[in-house]
Amino acid sequence: MSAKNKLSLSVQYPDARLQASITRPKIRRWVQAALFAPAELTIRFVDAEEGRVLNRDYRAKDYATNVLTFAYNEGDDIAGDEPTRADIILCTDVLEKEALDQKKTVEEHSAHLIVHGVLHAQGYDHNDDAEATEMEQLERDILAVLGYPDPYAS
Repeated sequence: MSAKNKLSLSVQYPDARLQASITRPKIRRWVQAALFAPAELTIRFVDAEEGRVLNRDYRAKDYATNVLTFAYNEGDDIAGDEPTRADIILCTDVLEKEALDQKKTVEEHSAHLIVHGVLHAQGYDHNDDAEATEMEQLERDILAVLGYPDPYAS
């Protein structure tokens, strides 16, 4: 079994608006495409209020954001077979508004944000230009393999 197949995935929809369209099989496909190691992940869709509270309490930013990644063993020296553990929180309100503003489908934007969150869970970041360039190219490559357009194209 390859590392990509070693995935424990929980999907939660406390905000159920996208449950019928952004299904667990789609999410699993997107997550596996972005994984480079075994993982135990939870993907959770929340409303603006829960998104705002989480962003405020954990990042000191008092607004809802599109995706938050809580990587629990980030920076740890983990054995090759030990899974990456993370919660990836998507705010449905922000996701839908951004998709509309960016003239993307909700599915395209959801796929992008989940890939983005999974990369964060594995230690990728965009704190400086070099990191951002590397992470964005990975996102483009993964989404292209999945059949989605470049999320950064204007």
